[in-house]
Amino acid sequence: MSPHAHIAALFSPATVALVGASGHSGKIGNIILANLLRGGFKGDIFPVTPKGGSILGLPALRKLDELPEENRPLDLAVVCLPARQVPACIEELGSMGTRAAIVVGAGFREVGGQGALLETHVKKLAEEYGMALLGPNSLGLVNTHHHLNATFASGSYLAGDIGFFSQSGSLCVAVLDWARAQGLGFSSFVSLGNKAVLDESDILSYLADDPATKVILGYLESVENGPRFLRNAHLATRKKPVILLKAGRTGSGARAASSHTGALAGADLAYEAAFRQTGILRASRTDELFGMAQAFAAQPLPKGPGVAVVTNAGGAGIVATDACELAGLTVARLSAGTLEGLKEILPSYAAIYNPVDVISDASPECFAAAAELVLNDAAVHTLLVVASPTAHTPLAAIAERIAAIKNPLGTTFFACLMGGEGVEEARRIFTKAHIPCYPFPEQAVDALAAMYRQSRWKSSHLPVEVGYRHDIARARKVINEAREANLLELAEFQAQGLLRAYEIPMLESKLARTSDEAVKIANHLDCPVALKIASPQILHKTETGGVALHLDTSEKIRAAFLDITGKAMRLRKDAYIAGCLVQAMAPAHSREVIIGFRRDTRFGPLIIFGLGGIHVEGFKDISCRLAPLSLDDVHDMIREIKAFPILAGLRGEPPVKFTAIEDILLIMSQLALDFPDIQEAECNPVMVNAEGALVGDIRVVLARREPAD
Repeated sequence: MSPHAHIAALFSPATVALVGASGHSGKIGNIILANLLRGGFKGDIFPVTPKGGSILGLPALRKLDELPEENRPLDLAVVCLPARQVPACIEELGSMGTRAAIVVGAGFREVGGQGALLETHVKKLAEEYGMALLGPNSLGLVNTHHHLNATFASGSYLAGDIGFFSQSGSLCVAVLDWARAQGLGFSSFVSLGNKAVLDESDILSYLADDPATKVILGYLESVENGPRFLRNAHLATRKKPVILLKAGRTGSGARAASSHTGALAGADLAYEAAFRQTGILRASRTDELFGMAQAFAAQPLPKGPGVAVVTNAGGAGIVATDACELAGLTVARLSAGTLEGLKEILPSYAAIYNPVDVISDASPECFAAAAELVLNDAAVHTLLVVASPTAHTPLAAIAERIAAIKNPLGTTFFACLMGGEGVEEARRIFTKAHIPCYPFPEQAVDALAAMYRQSRWKSSHLPVEVGYRHDIARARKVINEAREANLLELAEFQAQGLLRAYEIPMLESKLARTSDEAVKIANHLDCPVALKIASPQILHKTETGGVALHLDTSEKIRAAFLDITGKAMRLRKDAYIAGCLVQAMAPAHSREVIIGFRRDTRFGPLIIFGLGGIHVEGFKDISCRLAPLSLDDVHDMIREIKAFPILAGLRGEPPVKFTAIEDILLIMSQLALDFPDIQEAECNPVMVNAEGALVGDIRVVLARREPAD
């Protein structure tokens, strides 16, 4: 049986054995036992230690085979032994039919060498016995609704409906401590450790189906199995919000590569694409992670983008409305009835249009009455109350009045209290009333924008994938010929065979071996034409002066051919010069874009799109998605880049044919999936205008093959 089938025994066991229990206070085996007892676990607990005796009032077993028959097979074993003793313990537990285990000790893969070998052994044994194993090097696991605290973290925890998992044990400890101070509760709390068997995909899948969990949070440093993570995440986000903090976004995930695509498509971009395509909400900071969590746990998703702000501080109201528009939300237009009601209860010098400024000396009754009017306006999908302490502002009384407002429309309701100690009592009142409260307007709006994105995601339709006609045998022949020639990179004249096999439109071109042949081809193509050096070893053509443009006479073509090939022979004596590629010039009013992919080690092909030519180097203005692409993916990719207005048409220029770009993006996605042998491919530039899109240049990089044993 698969280890994943027994994951329920990990979260809700009836029996727990603590292998390596200790009677000494401060030892991990003692802390975990104390936490199990303090948490009120309702099942049977069996401390196991060679010394036997009694620990914290419980009789201890000397060895596992003393476990009573009526308690077999064991649901959960928590193993806190030295690393070298763990494999034998897992072997014994497995032979007894134990369903799940947590290995809390360190000394495994994280230390390398012998530790990595021990972890491999543990993994093999757990999988052989179908044991759902968490760790090793795990802090443990908490399930508040099952009263299970199988961790060695100090202090207590609060029950709630947030499921949290983390790859970092130290972050787990800090989060537990912070959550207690904030009054934030969890349904489950999982320290992944080294992820030898169970990983983030397994925990994500379990929490998605856990009725006690309303929102899922996670801290990740890496994903073990990209395709499985994508599948599980897509299913999970359709059920409940998933918010992840992914570390390492500024690292040099993409090392220098031979193409623009390779240099741009860093590892973090793959994670960004994975999160976007599966509906995961990405937090960029820890405070943002938990700011979102508080919102999702306390309030319903907004029914639309309309936000109204009611405040006693005009400046703060303006900051809040600016933040809303920058986050893609809208400032709701209040109805005539709401405006009339506000005129009746507010002084004449108050601002009744959104943002509504009730003025700094507004009484609790007046502030609450204004908030209630706005809350019940049908155009308002979210109400954000922003309050700042003044000499005339009894914030606690204001919070009590506002928290008591009836909300028949189910409008999303946020609060922002700007201040320190003076707002703490009011903050507690809002929190108790399940109104998330933030110290600054921008933080509230960040959380609100995330909720609106989740609302849109849940109501969106499933992705539609499209197939295109292609000759896979013809494409495979191109790659096989390159392999036979021991080539890892295909120059343009070689890679064009892939374009033809996949029926990707390209600028008409043909290889010329001599200058006379170049003239004949140019006459067939109709001048002017471009000449490009054709050599498997010269991939960056401009470095050897290997490109000449706008050649419109036979004399210019012959001279350019001789000049280009002559320079190449002098500068690259190692290169085989096949001649020059003669290519038609781009149609009028063309704009250059880049379409390419790089194979990410975790998730597979990452497709990129952006302005082409020198623009991609200078501005790095690109959008990314993981293959396979859907119709929605390619539509959004084109419109996400900052330079989209250039493609849409500026100063009377006609817009380009967007469907032609979409076609090439979808075909490149298919090519990437069909041929895992291709590490990178790049069409740059793709010349696009109002009539269509034509590939002007293509380069392909093949994956290195491991030598046979």
